[in-house]
Amino acid sequence: MEKAAGCPSVGGSYPQKNAEILSSQYGINLFLAGLLLTFAWAVHAVGISKSHLLSYLITLMLIQLLWMLWYLGRSCTQRRLIRDKDTHAGARWLKCGITLFAVITLILDSFKIGYYIDFSNCLSPTEGIFPVTHAVHTILQVYFLWCHAKDIIQSFKTLERFGVIHSVFTNLLLWTNGVLTESKHQLNEHKERLITLGFGNITIVLDDHAPQCNCTTTTLCSIFSQGIYYLYPFNIEYHILASTMLYVLWKNIGRKVEHHQQHKTPFKFHGITIGMIFGLVVLTSTIAIVVVYLIQIGRSKIKSELALTMFYLHAIFVLALMCTAGIVALLIYRLEDRSLDNSKNPARKLDAELLVGTAAGSWLLSWGSILAIICAQAHPKYTWYNLPYSVLVIIEKYIQNLFIIESIHREQEKVNDDIKTLRIVTISRGSTLSLTPSYKEIYNGRAGLESGEVPCLLKGSVCGRENDCCTKEETSQDKSSVMHSASDISFYSRNSVTNNKRRILKNIAAFLFLCNLSLWIPPAFGCRPEYDNGLEEIVFGFEPWIIVVNLAMPFSIFYRMHSAASLFEVNCKT
Repeated sequence: MEKAAGCPSVGGSYPQKNAEILSSQYGINLFLAGLLLTFAWAVHAVGISKSHLLSYLITLMLIQLLWMLWYLGRSCTQRRLIRDKDTHAGARWLKCGITLFAVITLILDSFKIGYYIDFSNCLSPTEGIFPVTHAVHTILQVYFLWCHAKDIIQSFKTLERFGVIHSVFTNLLLWTNGVLTESKHQLNEHKERLITLGFGNITIVLDDHAPQCNCTTTTLCSIFSQGIYYLYPFNIEYHILASTMLYVLWKNIGRKVEHHQQHKTPFKFHGITIGMIFGLVVLTSTIAIVVVYLIQIGRSKIKSELALTMFYLHAIFVLALMCTAGIVALLIYRLEDRSLDNSKNPARKLDAELLVGTAAGSWLLSWGSILAIICAQAHPKYTWYNLPYSVLVIIEKYIQNLFIIESIHREQEKVNDDIKTLRIVTISRGSTLSLTPSYKEIYNGRAGLESGEVPCLLKGSVCGRENDCCTKEETSQDKSSVMHSASDISFYSRNSVTNNKRRILKNIAAFLFLCNLSLWIPPAFGCRPEYDNGLEEIVFGFEPWIIVVNLAMPFSIFYRMHSAASLFEVNCKT
């Protein structure tokens, strides 16, 4: 009978669980079909052209646009339908970041439209329709995320699951398309540069998808074609951020949340001057290194080797500093005794999984480089710098992941509650209010004074305003004052140590934040020694190593941007 009584409540969750499974399978199949179509276009499969791929992506974007319009319309007409919010999802700084990337993506779409107009005689109409559709999709999606990223959907849950998961995998396919297009461009430049390093035994076959006609305006065509590839890194980051925010929205569908007030943690520059200064030095030097690298690489063998050496030495120095900062932060955490927040939080869980998952891309490349250095028969001088660089990449990500994941799981300190607790303890020990109370005494004892009560406790009994109680208190006033002062000194000492630890942690988080932004710049804008080193191609073969790099590099690039976003949150929370 007990099982029969429990069946309805248990069985009630089955439809929603099935909807979650069905929607996830729908999204995966949607993604795999698009991924296979993208791969077929990349390898010049017979009967598959770029217009087929773009038509598929346009269809997916139009379906998502219809769903978002329906959701926005329903939300406007029934404002009380969605009442619960996930306070941890869709942080304001994250929305600002995705808005910045979206604006640059719109510039990219305008360049594509201009490029299509100049080559309209030999390009498929889909190449003109795609950037227009993508621009509309970008504008509406950013608006949708600004307004509804925190929603916890409790109605039309089955339909909404399919709509949200469709949006997730649409953005993932757009991200894949951007990664592939940018990688093909980088690969063509890489093949041309390899010959300058003396690797003549590698066959140079350019993978050209250029239009087979002349441009109507040569200067504009050159600006559009070159500008597109410099803007692709921002487009790639935009779509991966959008997909993660939508995934959190999908996980929150039907979720039951506790209604509690979350303390806002705004970003403040106060107290992080040292970390910001060192971080800005790293950022400035990295930009200078990237500029020199892109100018020198491929010019001649000597200049290319010098550029690679310069890059490795700079990266080794930066990674060593980041490892040291991470170790110091972890040691501070080991000295503290603070509980972890283990409550269910889809956004926080996704952050931790993305950190470890995307770090695997860099680890794969690093282990490949280490193995190539060990197994290679000839070792140019500059390749030896690759060994400590690869080892430090592995160690640095390992330490940084530990620091970030522990930081986002640690509970915030409540200083005001500690002060109030101290006040209650000192009062219960028999201390009285002095005629010239301190600021802390005024703050904590204000309520008692306004109500006409004297906080006077002795051996668990309450003393009112009678003279007997006050007379007894006078005999122990000196002793209790000493105890009160000792407690204050002890508290302020502990509070000072805690503040110093927090200041160090905030500076470390600010420094690592700028360092991760700095290390995002080189691979995102074409400074990739994994391509230009040449040693890995000889050991593993040109095509196998290029496949590994093209698969792992996007995850490595995303790791740096995601780490920077997580460290920004850590800095606000600390």
